Amino acid sequence: MPYAPQVLDSALDAVGSTPLIRLDRIAQLEGLQCNLLGKVEYTSAGGSVKDRIAKRMVEVAEREGKLIPGHSVVIEPTSGNTGIGLAMACAVKGYSVIITLPNKMSLEKEAALRALGAEVVRTPTEAAWDSPESHIGVALKLQREIPGGIILDQYRNVNNPLAHEYTTGPEIVEAVTATPSTSARPSSGKVDALIAGAGTGGTVTGLSRAIKGKHNKDCVVVAVDPKGSILAVPEELNADGEGSQYVVEGIGYDFIPDVLSRAEVDIWLKTADAESFEAVRKLMRHEGLLVGGSSGSALSGALRWLKSDAGKKVAQTKGANVVVLLPDGIRNYMSKPWFLKMALEAEPSPLAHHIAEVLKISATKDVTNVDSVASGIASRTEPGVRSKPDAADETGQAVPS
Repeated sequence: MPYAPQVLDSALDAVGSTPLIRLDRIAQLEGLQCNLLGKVEYTSAGGSVKDRIAKRMVEVAEREGKLIPGHSVVIEPTSGNTGIGLAMACAVKGYSVIITLPNKMSLEKEAALRALGAEVVRTPTEAAWDSPESHIGVALKLQREIPGGIILDQYRNVNNPLAHEYTTGPEIVEAVTATPSTSARPSSGKVDALIAGAGTGGTVTGLSRAIKGKHNKDCVVVAVDPKGSILAVPEELNADGEGSQYVVEGIGYDFIPDVLSRAEVDIWLKTADAESFEAVRKLMRHEGLLVGGSSGSALSGALRWLKSDAGKKVAQTKGANVVVLLPDGIRNYMSKPWFLKMALEAEPSPLAHHIAEVLKISATKDVTNVDSVASGIASRTEPGVRSKPDAADETGQAVPS
């Protein structure tokens, strides 16, 4: 959507209104005739699709009198992006924030949260959702003990899917319908398929309601769920990798959130970490889009569906519009081993060899020890370990802060 120059009142006015971008180079690489389109959410003010639900949950809670200035403390269990959106909203509006965050979530997410003024409590990744040690259990304990504590609860809050039904979905529809069909770039004039990852499920639920319910009832909605999660239906899809830990962040759960309406989804697909991260590489190298791991999950699911018997007709229809929701950017994952390996351990290109010949150096002379770097970063996010660096005394020795 074209940007309308204007002075905004706050960062919250820069939430949403994200671009829909053609993924033509990947489409050509994969032999697709359809229009493959990416809804790029990292251009939102807080860097992810979750900015939308954070803004709406806070503003509705204020209108309903559930958030009281000078008293309320917002507490939220999250994979990180919802927390960042909430911390941004609360920084603007003046509320204190506590975020409970599973240990596997990146250090960058914690750093962003703390920079926005939030307190962060890490919890064991392996803790079941209903365990007192889980990010949900710890948030509930803090709510009981801290005066003014309120959990806006993205897992149950109807404003989660409503944010996407009222903003993300209509933006996609408007961008597609406002783009004319030409002989060079034919378009059906409608959204023919939508692919999105499922975490809380609010995104795919709201998008389905906006697009299937109000725009094109024949749109095929595909939800992507990582192996190890239990969101997909039919249930037997979850048997492969059942109970295993997955690296990709922000999607998948070991319980079914209330805001996820699985009836709004036509097809569920399971994805593995390796294919998700390979799809991230494609988005970066071929489209110049610096996206996160769950964006790779969505793209890998989209490509798999488009090559299946069910999706092949859409894939080979010129003008069919297939939209892939790309939830966030790489900002939050640059210390993760999967990204460091992809970025720093790639095979030298022909150009690298040519540079080495010109400069009389080895193309592989300087090699970063990715495992060492990643393990050092990971050690800062273990539950019970302070994530903030220790202060130094006058002699330069570290002292507890």
